[in-house]
Amino acid sequence: MGAGDPVLYSLRYKAFRLIGLHSVCAVLFTLGFAFREYASYHYIYTGAKGTPLIIFILSQVFINVCPPLLELSNYHVLGRIFGYVPHCAPIPASRVMLTFGGLMGLVETLNAVGVALSANPSASPGQQKLASNLLIAVLVIQLGVIATFFCMAAIFHMRCIKAAVQAKAVKTLLITLYMSMALIFIRCIYRLVEHTGNTKIDITDMEALKSLSPLLRYEVFFYIFEATLMFLNSAIWNVWNPGRFLPSSPHTYLAQDGTEATVEVIPDGRSLLAKIANVLTFGLLFRRKNTTVIFEELAAYDRSEQAGVQVHK
Repeated sequence: MGAGDPVLYSLRYKAFRLIGLHSVCAVLFTLGFAFREYASYHYIYTGAKGTPLIIFILSQVFINVCPPLLELSNYHVLGRIFGYVPHCAPIPASRVMLTFGGLMGLVETLNAVGVALSANPSASPGQQKLASNLLIAVLVIQLGVIATFFCMAAIFHMRCIKAAVQAKAVKTLLITLYMSMALIFIRCIYRLVEHTGNTKIDITDMEALKSLSPLLRYEVFFYIFEATLMFLNSAIWNVWNPGRFLPSSPHTYLAQDGTEATVEVIPDGRSLLAKIANVLTFGLLFRRKNTTVIFEELAAYDRSEQAGVQVHK
């Protein structure tokens, strides 16, 4: 799984801001699998020589932090679709990243700590138990958020069908999102089953190692439910890159009559540091002020929905 394709397609379709997390994850996956390959030939660990342990921990961290980031990228795409067809969106597009970004920030923090502790065979039993509990909590949160995602996407999809939205971008990207989230969902189930089994590692006790969960002992499960699923996820986004279907400007939206319109761009008065901090905190801090644009036709649409009347532009 190379890092070249996601980066290439993001640049080709000028969609790095929209789906750039896939490029970041591709690089992290490449590093993770490279370290994993190195660790498969340099696996002798002693207290005096800690390099194999460090390489193994890094490989685990790089591989395990990517799926939540890929999930976050899907929320970004969903929010962009909501912004493209605002009159069918169940919530404002800006709140998608604010809500799910905050949850993914929590998930990534717990995930990184849990993976680092669980991958360290010299960790105490208490630390390994804590790591297992953290990872289980992360996976349960992910599954709950994925279920919420499917509900929101389904509501939006049904509204688009009811409103006779014919845009190819909406239908194609929603189907792609469903496939991507299904792959991530299966991967989460695999990891949840793995961590609910016996994961206590004692490198000094061969019998204890033999009693570990088969999902930990045999690589075939990892290759099928982790590597293959995440490769397929990357592949489908390379084929159906959102940059192919959505307008290059996030300020372009689809009116009720099926024509594209552009809203007035509100200047962003934040400093560069504030913008960087906003990105690093998944949109929770240093947010833009007065970014809500009220569409006259959208307000009319909301009123007509309550009255049971359809309004056209």
